[in-house]
Amino acid sequence: MSARFPVSWWNGVRATLGHARLDRHEIAGSLGDLGTFLPLLVGMAATNGLDFAASLFFAGLFNVITGLAFAVPMAVQPMKAIAAVALTEGLTAPQILAAGITVSAVVFVLGVTGLIDLVDRVVPKSVVRGLQLALGLSLLMKGLQMVAGTGVALGLDSWLTGALATLVVLALFFSRRVPAALVLFGAGIVLAVLREPAVTDSLGLGITLPHWSPPAWDDFVAAFPKAAVPQIPLTMLNSVVAVCALSGDLFPGRGVSPRRVAISVGLMNLVAGWFGGMPMCHGAGGIAGQYRFGARTNGSILFLGGVKMVVAVVFGASLMALCKAFPASLLGVMLAFSGMELAMVTRDQTRRPDAFAMLLTAGACLALNSVALGFALGFLMAIVLRLPMFRASE
Repeated sequence: MSARFPVSWWNGVRATLGHARLDRHEIAGSLGDLGTFLPLLVGMAATNGLDFAASLFFAGLFNVITGLAFAVPMAVQPMKAIAAVALTEGLTAPQILAAGITVSAVVFVLGVTGLIDLVDRVVPKSVVRGLQLALGLSLLMKGLQMVAGTGVALGLDSWLTGALATLVVLALFFSRRVPAALVLFGAGIVLAVLREPAVTDSLGLGITLPHWSPPAWDDFVAAFPKAAVPQIPLTMLNSVVAVCALSGDLFPGRGVSPRRVAISVGLMNLVAGWFGGMPMCHGAGGIAGQYRFGARTNGSILFLGGVKMVVAVVFGASLMALCKAFPASLLGVMLAFSGMELAMVTRDQTRRPDAFAMLLTAGACLALNSVALGFALGFLMAIVLRLPMFRASE
């Protein structure tokens, strides 16, 4: 058995790599999740003291690992609930790491035991669609807020910058020759350098590697109720259940299993969390964003992971100044279109009971600012609407 395991593993990797492509569309698609990734990473690094270089390195490392494990462009992104709590309540960097480790331990156990498959079977598809709709709309709103609150770039009001970026995306909406994400990313780098020329001086070459920086027990105690508890249901439902549903929709025949995704999410932070890497997960919004801007295979993720690792090692924390100078209005436009792409997958809920459950789930998630409560209310609605008295009047 032990002798056959490496051969079986290698055959699986070879089969996965057989799906990979790398062209300008895959490269453009790899940038489709930057609207979520960069603002949260830079925000936690600047506000909470998170290790920027270590976080970027491990994000790249797990991009590569997931690119070898899955034949779809599986996004690696920050855990949003933990990031939101960290930015609004001022968590310390060790507390952020402790929260990510705790969440991943729970999800890893669910994956190893197979209990995550039970969650996937029990949760109605309409409720999953409601979560995707809520997240898609929240990404859309966050993108618009980023456009509205970014001040002035090169004398142009941020709304005008955002409007021009939107026109670029719309003009290239159906183009297979000129990827919109590459155009926006290149324009953002140029604008960042022109607006703040000093960022080029801050870039420095050197070898930067993650180092052992474990959180203390007190950090786990402090982070659990504040950050870990709200993140656990979001990770189970959006990072596992919704990811599996969306991958099956977007990539027929290449769908991923909840168990493998849960184990992947668990391993990420059970490794990176002890070396300063930010809490990471997979996400339906990230897949939608990468798909929107051209990603169709794991080649985009392998490319992105390699670039992240090289940049993190060579430039390290000095790259943070350039990221902070990148126009938030352009990131906001990319984030908004990614959100709309994610929300569009809910169009299949055409039956009235399914639509009611989906809309209640999404509305409750947004209005109550709680994935757990939105899920609970939507799940209850879906169960009630399956009773015979409602089926008869459908």
